[in-house]
Amino acid sequence: MQTIPFNKPFMTGRELWYIAQAHTNGHLSGDGSFTKRCHGWLEQHTGTARALLTHSCTAALEMAALLAEVEAGDEIIMPSYTFVSTANAFVMRGAVPVFVDIRADTLNIDETKIEAAITPRTKVILPVHYAGVACEMDTIMAIARRHNLIVIEDAAQGIMSTYKGRALGSIGHMGAYSFHETKNIIAGEGGALLVNDARFAERAEIIREKGTNRSQFFRGQVDKYTWVDIGSSYLPGEVIAAFLWAQMEEADSITARRLALWDTYHAALAPLEAAGKLRRPIVPQGCVHNAHMYYILLDSPEQRGGVIADLKRQGVNSVFHYVPLHSAPAGRVRSRFHGDMTQTDQLSDRLLRLPLWIGLEAEQERVVRALHEAL
Repeated sequence: MQTIPFNKPFMTGRELWYIAQAHTNGHLSGDGSFTKRCHGWLEQHTGTARALLTHSCTAALEMAALLAEVEAGDEIIMPSYTFVSTANAFVMRGAVPVFVDIRADTLNIDETKIEAAITPRTKVILPVHYAGVACEMDTIMAIARRHNLIVIEDAAQGIMSTYKGRALGSIGHMGAYSFHETKNIIAGEGGALLVNDARFAERAEIIREKGTNRSQFFRGQVDKYTWVDIGSSYLPGEVIAAFLWAQMEEADSITARRLALWDTYHAALAPLEAAGKLRRPIVPQGCVHNAHMYYILLDSPEQRGGVIADLKRQGVNSVFHYVPLHSAPAGRVRSRFHGDMTQTDQLSDRLLRLPLWIGLEAEQERVVRALHEAL
């Protein structure tokens, strides 16, 4: 019996051709023609003032921390149920993540708990759009305006998702995307920074180019380029951009196929939810998601472990997700949390992710059948 993997990277068929074109063009370092196409696609599809490819979503978040002028002792309000990069990008600047609990329905940051966590040291609110389902951004932006805070969206999982018609990543002052091979639109490794507040755009280019005004030089705005600010090498090579461009060309069809898989799971597992054996994902009104993942919530970590083992015996690989950062060794030293973390602790122990990748269509019935047998 062939094992069904949890994830399988998808290729559209044009990736290698575009990589060969990049080589023929004689430009394999950053910011070649394919990078420019990707920038244009992102700006057109999100409405951001400026999109910049990076070598990872982590890099995009690090750039956002620099642009927000995060300094030692500043506080960043964020959820604990997220990937380590969300916190690390700011800890590296000396900041302190302040974790608040998540919502029981979406597993996103609980917007009703943010304002009470604000102190004179707070500089950034950092919502994470879990599973490509939007946080309650109207409330978060209103809080930020009242307290003069910067909002940086971690939209690593959110490309092609929207909140009240607006692309995730384009609502806060800045946003970050991931094109890691586990995401919907991939480049192996890769990311992008969306600069939605135009006042950050020029400096974002400089930080991304090692602290130089090289981009202005190539546009003919200065006669030579030099070191003008802090920065690092955040741009990806042209091979990555060429691969990514093939994916962006098919973004609509990729999303449609993933949504069809998600909808099949959702319909097939409704009887198990009605029987009280699991809880399915919840997508609030006004949120259009991208089918980044399909997860279920079980009754206990013990039951989850048993289901994972049972599925594995039936040739289906399923996984849980993050260990909450507030309970991680570095999190206990470098962060704090405000209020209780009840939902974060309980839901993280009960969540199980099912395989979801393009090409699963022929095997999805087997996954559903295995889950029915495991429960």
